[in-house]
Amino acid sequence: MGVRGLQGFVGSSCPHVCTAVNFKELAERHRSEHPGCTPTVVVDAMCCLRYWYTPDSWICGGQWREYFSSLREFVKTFTTAGIKLIFFFDGMVEQNKRDEWVKRRLKNNREIARIFHYVKSHKEQPGRNMFFIPSGLAIFTRFALKTLGQETLCSLQEADYEVASYGLQNHCLGILGEDTDYLIYNTCPYFSISELCLESLDTIMLCREKLCQSLGLSLCDLPLLACLLGNDIIPEGMFESFRYKCLSSYTSVRENFDKKGNIILAVADHISKVLHLHQGEKKLEEMLPLGPNRALFYKGVASYILPGQKSPWFFQKPKGVVTLNKQVVSMCTDPDSNQKLLIGTDSEFNLEAPMCTDPDSKQEVLICTDPESTQEASICTHPEIKQDPMDTEPEIKQQVTMVSDPEILKVARAHHVQAESYLVYNVLSSGEVECGNSLEDALDRTLPGQAQVYRPVRQRVYSLLLGGSQGDASTCPTVKEWFVYSGNPLRHPDLVRPLQMNIPGGTPSLKLLWLSTEPGIQVRRLDALLACFDLSSLKEELQALESPFQALCCLLIYLFVQVDALCLEDLHAFIAQALCLQEKSTAQLMDLQLDHVDPRAVQLGSLLVRGLTTLVLVNSACGFPWTAADFMPWNLFDGKLFHQKYLQSEKGHAVAVLVEQNRSRLTTFHTLKSIVCKACVKENRPVVSRRHWRAHHSGRWGRQGSSSHRTSSGHSRSGQGQHWRDQGPADAHGRATSRPLK
Repeated sequence: MGVRGLQGFVGSSCPHVCTAVNFKELAERHRSEHPGCTPTVVVDAMCCLRYWYTPDSWICGGQWREYFSSLREFVKTFTTAGIKLIFFFDGMVEQNKRDEWVKRRLKNNREIARIFHYVKSHKEQPGRNMFFIPSGLAIFTRFALKTLGQETLCSLQEADYEVASYGLQNHCLGILGEDTDYLIYNTCPYFSISELCLESLDTIMLCREKLCQSLGLSLCDLPLLACLLGNDIIPEGMFESFRYKCLSSYTSVRENFDKKGNIILAVADHISKVLHLHQGEKKLEEMLPLGPNRALFYKGVASYILPGQKSPWFFQKPKGVVTLNKQVVSMCTDPDSNQKLLIGTDSEFNLEAPMCTDPDSKQEVLICTDPESTQEASICTHPEIKQDPMDTEPEIKQQVTMVSDPEILKVARAHHVQAESYLVYNVLSSGEVECGNSLEDALDRTLPGQAQVYRPVRQRVYSLLLGGSQGDASTCPTVKEWFVYSGNPLRHPDLVRPLQMNIPGGTPSLKLLWLSTEPGIQVRRLDALLACFDLSSLKEELQALESPFQALCCLLIYLFVQVDALCLEDLHAFIAQALCLQEKSTAQLMDLQLDHVDPRAVQLGSLLVRGLTTLVLVNSACGFPWTAADFMPWNLFDGKLFHQKYLQSEKGHAVAVLVEQNRSRLTTFHTLKSIVCKACVKENRPVVSRRHWRAHHSGRWGRQGSSSHRTSSGHSRSGQGQHWRDQGPADAHGRATSRPLK
């Protein structure tokens, strides 16, 4: 995350860049300098998740009540100090950062393998040095903050650019995060979340002006430095030989600095003493070994240029102006090249966007602003700009999306930006989605990974979103999924086909589901939600339950029909923990002690929580038939409590013990269990005790002659199953392929 080696360099070699500050004092000064303006801190939420997750237990699936309390305390502390917080979450993985995203996910796989090895060896949770955030933490943090009344936004690109832009344009007190990219952006001050003492509101401010003084650079040189050192866009190896050439000619190598520190000093020295000599006279590619990486390098540098800013490292020679969809589009051309650059600015804000291009490259760079966005500018390569070398004007086509209805896209975009939905806008705009790591044991062949378990649900959602007014899955395009699961090397996305929906009365259009106010529309929305889980026949039974047990039952029925390796003891544990959770305080949950940690229970906890995130996707796709509180984990699931009930159930404790001798809970328990078990029997999937399996079968779990994981054909779940490990991605034409077993 951020610029390679810069965090360590600042900490060890330039400590004066870090200044101790107090938010209360900064806010008071801000109020005196800007009367009537509330001091505002922009929070890069993705950088703060580890700081916010303070519960001791993290391996069991998340201590959600405790986590919600810690978030509430965080917000309250800043609010009491008169400081407003604006939270930004990553909403997209940009294509030029996909390789880095994959690299981190594969690294996480190795860390998770170490965690499960430790649990199996020691039967306890590893220390905080092996901490891995619970599944779904980022998604549910958005909803927790919104519940707490906070302004929470989801980005339309890499969040750090939108954070830096917002901070600059709104004259914010500063940015709170943990990403050295914020030292590169020329924006408001940058504060460290890892150094924050919440009780006193003391932290560290990292000053980019002092960094520039130490390196002999100006602020506008920092984007160039960042790309030469390597960041999330520029691979570290791209300029490795160049950096070592700088180091070999650097005359001020300091013995007390490490190698990386001296490289940073050497590259900065080269910029200030060599590149500056010819600045404005020579193009960058004449001074740097860009080679075939010219376009990527220019894009990397441009990614740090905020709205209204320019870079002295780019030639900027305006040639003409045209109007495109309320935007002013300037065109500039390098005199030695026929390649043109498009620069779009929002006429409402009258902002001047950065201009950059690689003059010798065939690739144009469009720097465009969205007139409807609160974030005025974004940087993107436009897939639909085509130019005839003999023509003087570029051909401009509208950006291609998965759906053509602009009203639907606008609504989906609004829900996305306001952090009210999950993955819906990604599907509609680009047809590409991703999901990171879960705590799943790659060596456990009995339990399928969450990516495969919930894929049929996602496939029906894709049909709903992309199937047009009739929800016709046969005409739907495939969706690219970057989902982490065992055996997936993530070299390419899985091409996933939508599954036909079976909704009573037919598939309603998105306009009807999302925009209609006609009587009975909530019924249609609920019908669509249940159809995504293929549970339409259970509508009456589920509606008879109180919330949040409707959502819990929906998930449990789906899981137990899909996964044959789940047994009666698992069902007892899931239900008992949800019932007992309702009357437990945060303090009681914190005081729970476990006899030991079971690796299978760890996986089951993650599996259920990923089901809750899937419900977020389904609910938003269907027009929000349920309120978010109905399936938030702090109302339905506590990892440590579930683990306790799982261990008790495995030991054969009676149901009365599991529900802690509470008669009312016992009645509800049997009601919920009956609904789940009857639904499973209808699908020829009776839920039986694990001890029953042991008495009749040896080897791995699963009923004889059955699959470990059932996949839906879109017509009936009770048909021929397919082993989950054999579910490969679709081929280029959307046909299913299979992966060899390992």
